[in-house]
Amino acid sequence: MPIEIIGAGYGRTGTMSTYIALKQLGFPCYHMFEVIGNKANKTHLDFWRKVANAPAGSQHDWEQVFANYRACVDNPACCVWRELMAAYPDAKVLLTLHPKGPDAWYGSAIETIYFTESMWQFRFLALVTPFARKMRDMCHKLIWQRSHRGTMNDRARAIARYKEHIEEVKAAVPADRLLIFSVDQGWEPLCAFLGVPAPEEPFPKVNDRAAIKKAIAGMTRGAYTILTCMALVAAVVIYLIAHFLG
Repeated sequence: MPIEIIGAGYGRTGTMSTYIALKQLGFPCYHMFEVIGNKANKTHLDFWRKVANAPAGSQHDWEQVFANYRACVDNPACCVWRELMAAYPDAKVLLTLHPKGPDAWYGSAIETIYFTESMWQFRFLALVTPFARKMRDMCHKLIWQRSHRGTMNDRARAIARYKEHIEEVKAAVPADRLLIFSVDQGWEPLCAFLGVPAPEEPFPKVNDRAAIKKAIAGMTRGAYTILTCMALVAAVVIYLIAHFLG
């Protein structure tokens, strides 16, 4: 089941709604959720970390992660859209844009998915837990450095990169294989592009910002819990040393 739809749009451009919509249309879809939230894909983070640590443009055995999917959107797959175009030459390319424009995209990304770079609590977890260490390494190298080119700490540079990315995709993909899509456009352009009938139900509108912030809060609590435990252990060790030497 080769990939037929390659999502080139950045994370936080309606990719969760698009992910759900594509599944409704009969295209099993890959998304960051499939990396970290699907227990059947427990080896996928290791795969993407390998991709992150390989030179840009490298080809990999993509079927290790895409074997059960017909489409991919969101990070980390959108970071390798050029490589996927080479690996799946018959696939169409879907470039999702934030419905409210680049400024809204930047605010959304900074408030949610950029936590892997911005939160000291996550950096601490990366020092003490294997999952966070792998996740931070992959996100830092593949998403924030390779794809976004280290621009996210500067709003103007990040937005300029967002716009540059759009032009890069438009220049690289033949017009008949590219759909520039915003989720507020609904089913019609997406279904016409894919050659499938539009469902009767409304297009999915998923705002997962609250869920992401809840997950971030959970990680923050985890970091504080570990720090507290380490402090207690250190205090006990210091007490015992003082007791036996005193």
